[in-house]
Amino acid sequence: MEYLDVVNEKDEVIGKASKEDIYKKSLSHRIVHVLVFNGAGEMALQLRGKDVYYCPSHWCTSAGGHVKSGESYETAARRELKEECGIDTEIEFMYQDIYFHKETLKKFLSIFKAVYNEPLVMRNEEVERIEFFSIDKIKQMITAGEKVHPELAFIIENHF
Repeated sequence: MEYLDVVNEKDEVIGKASKEDIYKKSLSHRIVHVLVFNGAGEMALQLRGKDVYYCPSHWCTSAGGHVKSGESYETAARRELKEECGIDTEIEFMYQDIYFHKETLKKFLSIFKAVYNEPLVMRNEEVERIEFFSIDKIKQMITAGEKVHPELAFIIENHF
């Protein structure tokens, strides 16, 4: 069973809980996203598979996921990038936000950036495909109502 750290309003660890309990009890926790850019400044987005539990067939950040209990944000970001995109490259911390999923649920999002000019390969069955888009195109996708993961929309709207 996977455990995540439960954090307070200052992002300090105050306990741990199973992922199931985190969502059932609306407990605050940590999430990472890695934004992979190519040399042209385009961002890689992954299209989530149609059979995933949350946000099926939605565009999402290049790589992202939960920070496991005891894991640092950077370690989680590197793990997710390797698991989802198959790459191990330098990453750079960009910023941290508090994202409210529901009134009672807070997620602390730490966002990292990587530059990678080689093709990205899907590494798990939860990802249908990966494509690069300009930031303007991603904004157009959001405005047009395309299926975009809410955390990706939040990141684009608040930082680009």
